[in-house]
Amino acid sequence: MTRIVFRFPGGRYHATPWGHHVNEGLIEWPPSPWRLLRAFVATAFTKLAIPDPVPPEHPLRRLVAALAEALPSYFLPRGTATHSRHYMPTGVLDKGREKTTLVLDASLALGDGALAVVWDGDLDPDCHSLLASIVSQMGYLGRAESWVEGRLLADSDPLPEGDVARPHADGTAPGPGWEQVSLLAPIGVSEFDAWRTDAEAGVAAQFPLPEGKRATPKAILTKRQKALEPFPEDLFACLTRDTAWLQKHGWSQPPGSRRVLYWRRSDSLATMPPRQSARRRPPPVEAALLALASDNCHGDVLPLYTRCLPQAELLHRALVGIAGNGEPAAPPVVTGRDDAGRPLVGHQHLHILPLSLDRDDDRFVDHVLLWAPMGLDSSAQRAILNLHSIWTKGADDLRVTLAGMGSIAEMAAAVGVRTLGPSKVWTSCTPFVPPRFLKKGGANTLLGQVQAELASRGLPEACVEVLPRDEVVRRHLHRFVRTRRDDAKSPPQDCFFGLQLTFAEEISRRPVALGYASHFGLGLFAAE
Repeated sequence: MTRIVFRFPGGRYHATPWGHHVNEGLIEWPPSPWRLLRAFVATAFTKLAIPDPVPPEHPLRRLVAALAEALPSYFLPRGTATHSRHYMPTGVLDKGREKTTLVLDASLALGDGALAVVWDGDLDPDCHSLLASIVSQMGYLGRAESWVEGRLLADSDPLPEGDVARPHADGTAPGPGWEQVSLLAPIGVSEFDAWRTDAEAGVAAQFPLPEGKRATPKAILTKRQKALEPFPEDLFACLTRDTAWLQKHGWSQPPGSRRVLYWRRSDSLATMPPRQSARRRPPPVEAALLALASDNCHGDVLPLYTRCLPQAELLHRALVGIAGNGEPAAPPVVTGRDDAGRPLVGHQHLHILPLSLDRDDDRFVDHVLLWAPMGLDSSAQRAILNLHSIWTKGADDLRVTLAGMGSIAEMAAAVGVRTLGPSKVWTSCTPFVPPRFLKKGGANTLLGQVQAELASRGLPEACVEVLPRDEVVRRHLHRFVRTRRDDAKSPPQDCFFGLQLTFAEEISRRPVALGYASHFGLGLFAAE
């Protein structure tokens, strides 16, 4: 007997039955005899360097002929039918976006189960040795992701445990708990030779040769040769024909193959409802860095730094929508409101701060720092991971890529920008807009509001200096958009300042953002 054991290192087996589309979600189980023989031939060519064409007396031809004469039996491990869904790109653009098509990847989850295939009859020593080499060199069986390890068993080796699958014979049924499946198998060599002889006779009758001693016209020989092209010269050649050849010659089933019925247990392909895997929630992180890129063909249409406020609002709106999808509400760290809808205090929730890292000047926003002193929880992190694009005014959508997550200290060390310090002196890089009406005296003077903003963020008092007009113009602070989209959230009065803050001690590894819309990029300072 010839006995082979296959194990699947990936724990899955992928193969679609002949004549079915991949999106039908069907699994060919057990692997058909035709699939096995094609896999043996392909491995012999690719791994054992067997010449093509194969010599007539080569052991590979004898091996194929011997295995084609009898149908194998199988010992099947228990498995669970499953599938995944993939939206594959088609290479066709529609309104600037590449179209996709849904593809199902059906597979059988086998775990560490082993499949055994058994042919009755013995092989000659050369064929036995060749088959052992082929099976040991096989990398996959079925689709390429269906990794496999094979071994030819000795007569004394035990077969792995499994349910028997055997060919239907004599019109008998094994009884309840069994089902029939149709598999593709090769016909015997003698049967193929007879079929091929009939095909040649039919072609000869269609294009008869001249009688007598007259020379055969070349046109007739050419027509005969063309008419015989759909009929491979032998069974071995049938196993080497690809799908393109079959389609070219109009074959709906490979020549040299036949449909056979096998009996297998009805529960060989078990199904069960999808189970939600238990995932450990990631710990909160202080910050995340996003990289922005344009879909424009020039790749340089990024939002202006002076439009950081409306761009931050668009990004915030996208995060809230993603975080709230499938949840009762987006998390407070993203919305800035508690479960009762009341605004959070202490400025511990999300800040969306513009950065310019990849450019020689600071005119464009190419990165965004998401900073939340209270910590970005698992819901917020999931929303960030699922944020792939955001709208921008007057241009194509921006592509968003997560560049990193961690503590603000780790971000400061990795990014190395002036907006994260360290320094005693900090100067406005976006305009400071007072959060309340300015008064000539009391707590709501410009100085009073700045000191109150510092205190609310746990920062010490600072010496505040108003930048002169020419410095404000040089820094383009007058060009910034300073009002939010919602009129109800507009600043109390339309005024702004460029400031320089001097602290007694060095402020390091954290942003300094104060005033109106400081969670959306305004009032941001940079270390001098």
